[in-house]
Amino acid sequence: MAHESDGQERLRTDPSGTASPPDGPIPTQSDSPTGQPAPPPPTQHAPPPRPGFSYSAPAPIAVIPPAPGTIRHGRTLWLVSFVAGLAVLVGSFLTRDGHLERLRSVVEEMAPGGDAEAVTTATGIVFWGSGGALLLVMLLEAVMLGVVLGRQGWARWALVPLLAGHALVMLVATAFLVPDGEGGSYVMLLWGAELLLALIGLVLFFLPSSGAWLKSSRPA
Repeated sequence: MAHESDGQERLRTDPSGTASPPDGPIPTQSDSPTGQPAPPPPTQHAPPPRPGFSYSAPAPIAVIPPAPGTIRHGRTLWLVSFVAGLAVLVGSFLTRDGHLERLRSVVEEMAPGGDAEAVTTATGIVFWGSGGALLLVMLLEAVMLGVVLGRQGWARWALVPLLAGHALVMLVATAFLVPDGEGGSYVMLLWGAELLLALIGLVLFFLPSSGAWLKSSRPA
């Protein structure tokens, strides 16, 4: 057996070209320096499976721009108009006895010689029907106002016929809910302020800055 200068043993080859085993005993696990069997080689765990491909990108987080001043001012005007209208309805409810007495005489003049019970029923229908119609219109306007503030531009167009219907109902209710004397002047003043404030608020919703804010909610 030949040895190289670095002390390593060179394997000899036989004429057939195969390497011959080295001289000496083959080292075993018991030949470790401590006399204990050598530990087994560490096992390699398989890597976790890779996630599959996703063909859908997550939706981007939309940044809601702040409402412009026209939207904020229009909302404030509408809210004040609701307060004015509710003030009339609350005042009419608190003074309902005087309204019912006045309406009773009006119904008796329209249908002379009618039954007293029928006159009382007709008076109640006229009074409560007028107030209920006004309250219903205001509730519908409040719902559409909320939809506009939710950045739905079509709702401002729905407010146009609602405001026109509100004025028509108010004109009919004038004969039933407006008392005589000074109280009637306050009712007409509040109703006029209600319509004027709502109209100005509606116009503000159609200004360019309001339209740009409402259209920004549409997907590109």
